Amino acid sequence: MAVTRREALILGGTAASALLVGSQPALAQAGDADLILLNARITTMDPQRPEASALAIKDGRFVAVGGEADVRGLQGPFTQVIDGKGKRVIPGLIDSHTHSIRGGVNYNLEVRWDTADSLEEALHLLRVQAERTPEGQFIRVAGGFSEFQFKEKRLPTVAELDAVAPNHPVLIHHLYKLTLLNSRAISYFNYDQEGHPTYPGGIIEKDADGVPTGRLLSAPSGLLMYKTLSQAPKLSIPDQINSSLQYMDELNSLGITSVSDAGGGGMEFPDADPYQVINWMHERDLLTTRIGYHSFPQVKGRELSDYQDWTKIFKAGQGDDVLRFVGAGENLCWASYDYEIFADARPDIDRDAEEIQTKIMTVLGENQWPFRQHITYDETGDRLLKVYEDVSKGAGLTPGWFIDHVETFSQRNLEKIAELGGGVALQNRLQFQAEDFVANYGPEKLKKTPNFRFLMDLGIPLGGGTDATRVTSYNPWFSIQWLATGLSRGGLRMYDDDNLLTREEALRLWTVGSSWFTGDAGRKGAITPGQLGDFVVLDRDYFQVTDAEIAKLKSDLTVMDGRVVYGRDEFARHDLRHVPPISPDWSPVITFGDHRDT
Repeated sequence: MAVTRREALILGGTAASALLVGSQPALAQAGDADLILLNARITTMDPQRPEASALAIKDGRFVAVGGEADVRGLQGPFTQVIDGKGKRVIPGLIDSHTHSIRGGVNYNLEVRWDTADSLEEALHLLRVQAERTPEGQFIRVAGGFSEFQFKEKRLPTVAELDAVAPNHPVLIHHLYKLTLLNSRAISYFNYDQEGHPTYPGGIIEKDADGVPTGRLLSAPSGLLMYKTLSQAPKLSIPDQINSSLQYMDELNSLGITSVSDAGGGGMEFPDADPYQVINWMHERDLLTTRIGYHSFPQVKGRELSDYQDWTKIFKAGQGDDVLRFVGAGENLCWASYDYEIFADARPDIDRDAEEIQTKIMTVLGENQWPFRQHITYDETGDRLLKVYEDVSKGAGLTPGWFIDHVETFSQRNLEKIAELGGGVALQNRLQFQAEDFVANYGPEKLKKTPNFRFLMDLGIPLGGGTDATRVTSYNPWFSIQWLATGLSRGGLRMYDDDNLLTREEALRLWTVGSSWFTGDAGRKGAITPGQLGDFVVLDRDYFQVTDAEIAKLKSDLTVMDGRVVYGRDEFARHDLRHVPPISPDWSPVITFGDHRDT
């Protein structure tokens, strides 16, 4: 019985596999593996057995890891057997800090500049998209790039944006430093009208005649940028579902199988559309990345009451291995939020930040909620870690708490985190702003920002991440390259050798290390019997490619929960899912593709 690729996709996993191997009667046995991988160079991240050539998975977990002889006895008639072609295999990558739920529902709307190496190319992408975007819709770039990656080393002008898209609003969101709007977008948001909305901590730049320049500046708050982007048109719910499917497929194509989602501005927890979409997809077994997510209060002054309400409804850790609620953050309260605009002066947190945060952390401790908190600067740490100490003696700090970012933290404050039992999630935000940091603080300060080697020596829980999508790119290999080579996106070598990680250490942060940040230490992140069955077959050997090539690595095959969720080229036949066509039909992803097509 011949079965086409399309029929196999519709039939799905095991039924299609049975038809593809023949029509003879076959009975699965209770001990048979669901999937076996052979002939591979497997980096397990298990110190007891760091290398292997074969593995087997059953019921979503590794059941055997070793050589071919260790797994062949588990092969049954319905086992999916995959030849690894001698390629490098690693555990599924885990992003310890991203905004994947929000990024997913917006993905199909966005032109991505992540890999554009010139402003000329970036503007060309906008010009092409303008030709196919319907009237009334925006053309937008929402983060993921650095002006320093362009050979011109600058951002576009409003005139250039007008020239490539004269009939559409254009919005360029650059880190949390500034937003660029073309003339149509300025009018759309009424920023050229008297009485237009204003937001504290942000500047709508105007010339001497009071005419908007098209530049929205964080000074130092990103609220103006948040609010402006949130008012642009959104996708319908069906298209948000499609967009989330496409985004997860894109993450899978880069080797990501798990994320720790830090909430984010514009997403009212727990009722906003993105949360409804992700729960709907989970109920229908459509998620191809594991998600541990946190609660992020949106309104300044309402954070305490929000957490008082949420802790009555949600129990930290509720959910399953694919979708789980973890706890509070990354925003605990806006009074304590220090935006990272490394080109500008360091922002101070509010005078009453300690008082507000003490009340919130007490509620979290009393309800045994772990938390994560965005803290960038050492000076912020000086103030807030005193609150942590005080709360630890009262309501307590629930195990599993950690701090995100810590770029300029001193050894003293990193030691304080260790003393109090916390972890640190590192993201490559500075890789996108290194040149700005040098101009503001000098090259010597950059060399230990952040202090990788000291953090490693502390022995605290430590994970790697991105802070995608509105700040950095969601590409994990940019972050891994940063950890192992110190290269900025503009090509600046940021660190001396004594503050670099080995490639094995960098990969460990993105696997075993990051598993801790969703409460899964010892349950995922390594290819070893008993752990969750997530792994990646890379297109090239991570341990052999040049420093520059690390950022270009991709997956040939990605497995999550023992299921093939992505396959390409010679591995494409193993991916039996049906990923629907991209919608809407003018999405930038259709025209330009993404890492899956490069």
